[in-house]
Order: sequence, then C-alpha cells, then structure tokens
Amino acid sequence: MRWSTTTLIAAAAVWIAASPAALSPREGGSRVAGVVRDVRGPVPNALVRVQATQLHTRTDSDGRFRLDGLPPGRAVTLTASALGYYNGGPVSARPGVTGVAIQLVRHVAEDNAGYEWVGARRAGAKTNCEECHSESDSASSLLPFDEWARDAHGTSAQNPRFLSMYNGTDLTGQHRSPVTRYSIHPDYGRAPLPPNPDQPDYGPGYMLDAPGNAGNCAACHAPAAAIAAPYSTDPNFVSGVGREGVTCDLCHKLWAVRLDSTTRVPPVNMPGVLSMGFRRPPAGHQLFIGPFDDAVGENTYSPLQNKSEFCAPCHFGQFWGVSVYNSFGEWQRSSYNDPVNGRTCQDCHMPRRGATRIARADKKGLQRAPGTIFSHLMPGAADVELLRRTVRLEVTAQRRQDRVEVEVRVTNENAGHHVPTDHPARNMLLLVDASDSGRQPLESVGTQVLPEWAGVGSAADDYAGRPGKAYAKVLEERWTGISPSAAYWRPTVVREDTRLPAKATDVTRYEFIAPASGEDVTITATVVFRRAFKSLAVRKGWQTADIKMATSSVVVRQAPR
Repeated sequence: MRWSTTTLIAAAAVWIAASPAALSPREGGSRVAGVVRDVRGPVPNALVRVQATQLHTRTDSDGRFRLDGLPPGRAVTLTASALGYYNGGPVSARPGVTGVAIQLVRHVAEDNAGYEWVGARRAGAKTNCEECHSESDSASSLLPFDEWARDAHGTSAQNPRFLSMYNGTDLTGQHRSPVTRYSIHPDYGRAPLPPNPDQPDYGPGYMLDAPGNAGNCAACHAPAAAIAAPYSTDPNFVSGVGREGVTCDLCHKLWAVRLDSTTRVPPVNMPGVLSMGFRRPPAGHQLFIGPFDDAVGENTYSPLQNKSEFCAPCHFGQFWGVSVYNSFGEWQRSSYNDPVNGRTCQDCHMPRRGATRIARADKKGLQRAPGTIFSHLMPGAADVELLRRTVRLEVTAQRRQDRVEVEVRVTNENAGHHVPTDHPARNMLLLVDASDSGRQPLESVGTQVLPEWAGVGSAADDYAGRPGKAYAKVLEERWTGISPSAAYWRPTVVREDTRLPAKATDVTRYEFIAPASGEDVTITATVVFRRAFKSLAVRKGWQTADIKMATSSVVVRQAPR
C-alpha cells in the first residue's frame, strides 16, 4: 500500500499559510487515520483533506487513510471527496486518533430537466447566491457574486451591443436597418442583397435576415433560458434567471462538456448549452458543483471546473463550414495546453486576486489561503490591463543615406490564443510614425500601410493608408461581397487572417524620407485594440474607444557630418 504523506515541516508551512490561528509545529507531530465509506462499504481513492488547507491524502483499496505530520495537541477538521459523491464531513479528529470514519453519499447521476434554476440575485428569489456570496456594502469585495455582477458574463443576455447585432438596430434600439432583401439565385436559391444605399443603415442584424426565427444565439448569451429550447429562444424575451446571462447556478451545475473525439472542440452546430452536460438535482435536493473538494453540504468537486474545457462550449463557433470564433481551439493548439508547464483559461481569465473566502464569515464561509480562490471578475476584451500585458513591441531603426529604415516586431507574449480572438469584428492595429526633431511627420515611402477598414477620413482615428499593419480575421460575405463582415451567421469566407497565434512574432518593415538637415528622427510604434471595425461601430453607435495595448519609441541620431 502506498501512502501519500506530508512531512512535519511541509505540513506546518501549509498550516500557517492557510489558518491564521494555526499552532506552530513541534517535534513529534502525530497522525490521524481512519476509513471512508458509503452505504455499500469502503470507498477507494477518496481524497481526505484537512479542511481549507493543502494537507491531504487518499484512501487505499480498502478505503483507509492516514495523515502524517499534524501539529500535535489540536483537533483538525477532515473532509472527504470522491467523484460522484457529495463532499463528506466535516469530521473533527485529534492527532493520535486512528478510528476516524467519514461517510460519503452519492449525488444524482442523471440530469433533471424539470429543475428550476436558482437565481443569483436577492430580488424576487427565495434562494439566491447574493445572500451568502456578497458584501454589497464593500466596493472592493472579492466575493464571487460581487465580481460576477461586474463581469460581462453576468450581463451577456442584456448586453446592448449583442442585442443591437441580434436585432439589427443601433445601440439605443430605437433605429433599425431595413429587413434584408433577397434575390433568387438559379442554382442556390435565395441569396441576400447588399443594403440599399438609399435607406438608413444601422448595421447588420440576425433578425433582419431571419425574422421570426430565433436562431441559437441564446445558447451562449442566455443559456439558462435556452437549455430547453436552444433554437427557439429569443434573447429579447428571456425573463427571470434567464436574464442573468451566464448565471452562477448554470456554471455550478455543469458536469460535462461534449467535445468531438477527432477535433477535440465542441461538435459543429452545437454551441453553448448544446454542448453542456448538467447534473440538476431532483425536487427536494440540491447539488452545487465546484473546484473545492472540502466544501461540505450539498456540494461536490469536479475537476472540470479547473480545466479549459469548461470554457469550450461558448468559445468555439463554426458557421457554414467557417471557423468564426475559436479561442478554445487556438489555446488547445498552443504551448499553453502543455499539461505540466501550460496555463488554463482560468489562470488568465479567472486570476487569483487574493480572496480568502468564497462566502461571508457570518454565512460560514471558510477562510482559505490567498491564491486558492478563482476570481469571478473575468477580464476579457474590455479589460485594459489584461490587454496591455498581452503583446510585446520592439522597434529598431537605422539611417541609410536619405532613408530611415524601420523594423517593428510584435509578439503575442502572454495570450494563450490568437490576438485578437473570438468575435470577428475585433481587430488590432499597429501604427508606425516618424518625426523630425521639430515633431514634424516624415513622409513614408513604404508599401506596408493600413487597410481601408482601419478608417477612411480626416478624424484622428482614421488610420487607413498610414504606415502600419492590421491584425484581424477578415470575413467576406459570399453573396453580398461585404468585407469585413461581422454578420457571421451568413455564409462567409475568411478573406485573410493576420492575427497573432500564441507566442508568435510578426515582423514588418517601413521606410521614411530622412530630413535633409540630418537631424534626429524619432520612430514611434503603437498597438491599439478595437472591439469592432470602425464602420460597424459608427453605424451601430457603439461608443468603444481604442485601447492602447503597447507603445515603443526609438531615436535615430543625427547623421555624422
């Protein structure tokens, strides 16, 4: 039999870090031992833990366990967990006791489609998450509900930009583009026509193309509402818990994610809730699935909660044979997927922020070691600090006769997927400028310039034709020829994909006419992120300012006389 033991010194280090009232270890630390059972008998390979610490062991084939290296003279609280069971305990045991018994109870093995979701918010809910997992009087609260309430997942069903794309309106919802016109193609049937230039245009909308057909958008944006009717749930009319978007109870009922055995991404045409497997309990019972194996009551541990696969259903989408958004698949093909040295989606998008409880102390929230609790304030495409940690920018330049030659290297240093990723309207722009000592711009003579969709006009953020490069997945609609398109529910082709995969470096080169005086020249490179192509944002009335991700400058000194 192989015991998983912990030395006195290691146990003491964890003990002190995890418990502010912990005793200092002394020589001669002792052990506890016992057995984990269910109604049928011993449970092998169950995990037994000193609650809220890292000190743990596993049961042998006879369900027996032993924990060594405990500080003597003080009782410990033990829990046990095994896949398919509610977490067991707590059981109090004093070091030296060898007859500890922990009972496990199996939880439901099938999903109850008649289950009524638990609401996250207090308002109108007999049971809710806010009651225990919130400190509403604290603006800096790290408790899960308070972070989730500020996160985009908590507003996904009511996101005005999403609804404006779904309905074909501007951001206010008061102005709507005309319903899509169609022609009849002799070989392919109905084909959409481009917008009428004589009509108001507030951008595309799914409901303009398919009025009366709800589609499957709610499968990701309002999954609790869409679970029973994923192809006929209109996000405009969801109510109750469905309006909470990616709500707490949904994630904590998620038991399995369906992935294609060959591609290892969700099956085609099964986005969101269509690829999720749940364990909703029968009436009179509850089951909360989470990442802690020592949270007792009607709680159970699932390793899926700590894996990137948990995020896959809503971060993969293929339409008409075209991979439109696939941050999960991009992560899977990157070095971040390494099981030893890699990083999960949760590591970057649910970063530990120092929380020490998942519930208030007066609601029996256990104090845990900092760094053990995932944040529910999930940073993404709107998070400035996350974006600024993503890319590295390097600029080199030299003077050659009457030219200044510039090389710019942009590296996706810290994103475990392409940048930008997911929604195909997102784009990243590299801007390269050169100026003399009087800050007058130098003329560019290179051919590496930004495309028209970077903005044509005289506004400060109209970048088309300026030195630089655009990074985006550019879709072109098959029938209308519109490009770039964000109406990915239509048949499209990928016209180009210049995004940066994880750890990839892109190198571009530029030339500027050097000042005749030979004075110093300053080269400045800047990377900005846009949540949408400018023309789309203008038509929709989205007020989304450019986010500066990185900037770097270099000075080319005056030419020798």
